Amino acid sequence: MSRREIIKTKLEESFVIETLDVIDESEFHRGHSGFQEGGESHFRIRLSSENFKNKSLLARHRAVHEALGKQLLSEIHALALELDVPF
Repeated sequence: MSRREIIKTKLEESFVIETLDVIDESEFHRGHSGFQEGGESHFRIRLSSENFKNKSLLARHRAVHEALGKQLLSEIHALALELDVPF
């Protein structure tokens, strides 16, 4: 299972999801620090969830980090998070 698939699965198991995009942006970082041949080193997550209602941005970020776990986070060089509450 790819890192992208693992990320998606972990988030689906942890949140009530309105929208979810897990984007591998690794190719944009070719030649930069942390780039890994084959990709899956730089990700952008766009997630909208009811779980974020009444939570600060910091609390949202912490919740995503907790859902992904330390092991997976240690394998990723960069993670951009766009976290919203659905309307």
